[in-house]
Amino acid sequence: MKIRPGVELASLTDVGCHREKNEDSYAYWEAADDTSFSALGRLAIVADGMGGHEGGQIASRMAVETFPNAYAASSDPDPQKRLLGALNEAHRRIQQRAKEDLRLSSMGTTCTAFALVNARLYFVHVGDSRLYLLREGKLRILTRDHTLIGRLLENGLIRPEQAHDHPQKHVLTSALGVPNNQDMEIDFSAGPLPVQKGDVLMICTDGLWGQLDSDEIEQALGSQSPEATCRSLVQLAKDRGGPDNITLQVLRID
Repeated sequence: MKIRPGVELASLTDVGCHREKNEDSYAYWEAADDTSFSALGRLAIVADGMGGHEGGQIASRMAVETFPNAYAASSDPDPQKRLLGALNEAHRRIQQRAKEDLRLSSMGTTCTAFALVNARLYFVHVGDSRLYLLREGKLRILTRDHTLIGRLLENGLIRPEQAHDHPQKHVLTSALGVPNNQDMEIDFSAGPLPVQKGDVLMICTDGLWGQLDSDEIEQALGSQSPEATCRSLVQLAKDRGGPDNITLQVLRID
């Protein structure tokens, strides 16, 4: 896909060092015509699938394939509402596919997506993938981890230093497609966040951020091109053992 001027984008996915299959998926999308692009902007998605059989691969792929189509098809003028509609449509389709094939009954996926429309950032998020913003050398996490550990930390029941090695640190409390997840927990931007030249956005799965600390991510995003950042961060996660699939997309505002 041709990427319009104004940003520099790079994406990378890796199976990691211990998994046989890559259950992560990602996508980047822009409308083909300029009029639609002006209204819809740029869309980036990352998903980290889970479930037996081939469920994780199928769920994450369905999420990133459904998202652009549902986002573009919406008649709502508000990009944030378009994102929420696309997220719920992906959730519905994954649930329906799981009902049609009992082997996929436990499949689900995280999903983190952002739209960049006329220098304004909108996002939606379910699970424990993350959206980061680097501005003027300072790194911020814009999403909240929907995990048991995240909930314990928020409620002050464990200390941050206990979270890294906690035996239940990967237990999700919200995911797309999970049948019993009727009240799906969704994070989204309260309002559009203005972006400025030099800002760097990164969405990634926990296979990346789980092996790195914030200072390492901040340093890489601030000192390298998006392509070099993708390569160096994936390699660093693999050097730390790479226990999970690793996926990221990095977008710099030019």
